[in-house]
Amino acid sequence: MPSTLDRTDKALLAALQGNARLTVAELAESVSLTTSPCWRRVKILEESGVITGYQAILSSRELGYGVTAFVSVMMASHSQEVARSFEQRLLEIPEIVACHNVSGRYDFLLEVVATDLESFGEFAREVLQTLPAVKEIYSSFSYKSVKPRRVIPVLG
Repeated sequence: MPSTLDRTDKALLAALQGNARLTVAELAESVSLTTSPCWRRVKILEESGVITGYQAILSSRELGYGVTAFVSVMMASHSQEVARSFEQRLLEIPEIVACHNVSGRYDFLLEVVATDLESFGEFAREVLQTLPAVKEIYSSFSYKSVKPRRVIPVLG
């Protein structure tokens, strides 16, 4: 990471989180820079790992996913080998759109999309419960997404 993010870096990050499709010229104008220094700053933010990538934000509903579930997973074993195997398997399952290793009663919190409740139930039985060392799963369902965009606040 750059040693310190100045006001311009923070403005660049905010602008890109708002719209990553801005051209360098539009981005430069939005932060009062010319294009070359703007491009160089963005490259430094990318190379330092502050910016890790760019992606389109898709509508799960428009793609046919009517259900979002948050699934807490308790593991039967906590060995490194089992954890690595479990985590590797999760990466291969497209319906799992996010996963966090968490503290508390459960070990992992998954965000899962499904077309409907019936298909989620089938997915839970045939996929989630068959993952390596899964002891227990507990599911909660989202009524609606109140804050759907993941925007990281820039400190300072």
